[in-house]
Amino acid sequence: MQFRMEEAIGILERTPKVLDALLRGQVEPWLNCREATETFSAMDVLGHLLYGEAVDWIPRAKIILECGESRAFDPFDRRGFGPLVKGRAVERVLDDFAEARKQNLKTLGELGLDGAGLDRTGTHPGLGRVTVRQLLASWVVHDLGHVAQIARVMSREYREEVGPWREYLPILG
Repeated sequence: MQFRMEEAIGILERTPKVLDALLRGQVEPWLNCREATETFSAMDVLGHLLYGEAVDWIPRAKIILECGESRAFDPFDRRGFGPLVKGRAVERVLDDFAEARKQNLKTLGELGLDGAGLDRTGTHPGLGRVTVRQLLASWVVHDLGHVAQIARVMSREYREEVGPWREYLPILG
């Protein structure tokens, strides 16, 4: 499927609503369960997404549009979200994420990207040459991947409790 801005925006608009429906009012054990010690919990994923709104997607699109390939993106700290979630209620972080996403989608619309704009190139510090189109498509897939990750991590809390049904529940791997 080819990248279509309207469809991408439709998915990006839904992510805060999906996470809100899944996580708002959830008790701490569900928010902080993990697959292993160094893996992300649902709360970590939410923080990671919020942090990305501040330093990743739109800032990188702007770097491409303003600097092209002459300035590489700043490296992204996957765990830079710590201060955004530490000691904060999930409801507050969900509200902050929804607002940040709303503002970033507004900014995206204001960039007025067309075919030529989407094909502009920049430099990723690890991947090399990338286009705005690839960056925006990655934003969509990144969201979907993290929604799936939260569902998988939370599902595994009942891995043993489902008994023999486990063989019919591939999410439990």
